[in-house]
Amino acid sequence: HVQLVESGGGSVQSGGSLRLSCSVSLHTYTSNCLGWFRQAAGKQREWVSSINADGSTSYADSVKGRFTISQDNAKNNLYLQMNSLKPEDTAMYYCAARPDYGPGTGCGEFGYWGQGTQVTVS
Repeated sequence: HVQLVESGGGSVQSGGSLRLSCSVSLHTYTSNCLGWFRQAAGKQREWVSSINADGSTSYADSVKGRFTISQDNAKNNLYLQMNSLKPEDTAMYYCAARPDYGPGTGCGEFGYWGQGTQVTVS
């Protein structure tokens, strides 16, 4: 009942920008509880950014001020605008979803993942 498909990855020079997209199909509900993770070669997957149940956003310190997470009005697409890219941003980027319990309760744990899109910064 959940499908997440990333796109928009590619190669970019240091200091450049990319916008990642994620087509979101949750079928039974729409959710604010979406986010982005990344995994560099040989490293564990790390959290990058999330949208919370109340619509607020959160960012890892490593990307704060450079990346912006957003979604369209219908919540069918999730985006990650990445500016001022650095070589250390090179990774496979994954969009993810977690249960949405509403703004009074919050989000659950991430349990749905896309296939990933590669970002390479050189």
